[in-house]
Amino acid sequence: MQKRNATAAVIGAGDYIGAEIAKKFAAEGFSIFAGRRNGEKLAPLVKEIEEAGGEIHGRSLDARKEEEIISFLNDADKHAPLEVCIFNIGANVNFPILETTERVFRKVWEMACYSGFLAGREAARLMLPRGKGHIFFTGATASLRGGAGYAAFASAKFGLRAVAQATARELGPKNIHVAHLIIDSGVNTEWVRQRRLEALGPDALNDPDALMPPASVAESYWQLYQQPKSAWTFEMEIRPFKEKW
Repeated sequence: MQKRNATAAVIGAGDYIGAEIAKKFAAEGFSIFAGRRNGEKLAPLVKEIEEAGGEIHGRSLDARKEEEIISFLNDADKHAPLEVCIFNIGANVNFPILETTERVFRKVWEMACYSGFLAGREAARLMLPRGKGHIFFTGATASLRGGAGYAAFASAKFGLRAVAQATARELGPKNIHVAHLIIDSGVNTEWVRQRRLEALGPDALNDPDALMPPASVAESYWQLYQQPKSAWTFEMEIRPFKEKW
């Protein structure tokens, strides 16, 4: 592993997608700053990366709080220049419109849109003086269309896509690559597996190609990072080859 004098920050470093992103960039020599609501849950990820020879700093982080985002990214940048910031908070919930409370709608927007704005803005603040950097946002099918029961989630993901697009148009000419990765698929997580079993019955998990492995998402982010600035992608859609779309 060739060590880089650079940090990759993962905001929303959950057990699946976020953890795989952290492991991929750590394996490529980045120092990792990983943040999630309950920082103690990062212990297995920290152990795995350190045992593989990588460097990671796990933190508790409420990304909806401006002061916490600022502190988290500033600490990452002080450790080594912040080169990559990946916003990976989901907030995927499904409620019929009459059961979507004001609190649910507001909290989902705060988690999946507002906190993404904060992360992107503060990452840009650190990257602009150096004239380089990468800011990536995790999107979903709901970034493009609002399905039944997804008024809260889709509106937040639509908003995050707009934040990412506006930021990309502003920062691209300043050599900062901003990209939005749309995951148009169920990802192979415990929560998704359980939902598929409830909806489709005991045979729902028989096909191993029906769900996207979290490591494939991490690999897609690495591909975005490696793109030459003469051919940057703003928006990438990924789905398993068996996914209907």
